[in-house]
Amino acid sequence: MSTDADASDAAGTDANEPTITLYRLEGCPFCEFVVDRLDELDLPYDSVWVEGLHSRRNEVKRVSGQRQVPVVVDEATGVTMSQSARVLEYLDATYAGEDVEVDPEPKTEAN
Repeated sequence: MSTDADASDAAGTDANEPTITLYRLEGCPFCEFVVDRLDELDLPYDSVWVEGLHSRRNEVKRVSGQRQVPVVVDEATGVTMSQSARVLEYLDATYAGEDVEVDPEPKTEAN
């Protein structure tokens, strides 16, 4: 027979396993904005450190279709997105209960 404590331990183990993966670059201030929000929301996540050269960010390209960081992959919701402002809006709307509309398509400017 399982007790409430046993059930909560089992649930706690699953709840503590990260479903969010953050692709980030050391020294990237935009990546740190996302890290800070994940920490504020007390969300477990895995960090994948990427290469500084865009041409070597093949794993980021494979998961997101582009080489820009930060990129968040949330297995719990099936969402993969880039651009720190969009990611922050997504985290607030999904995990902080804020009424934030997340634009599914990033707005980019021609360089």
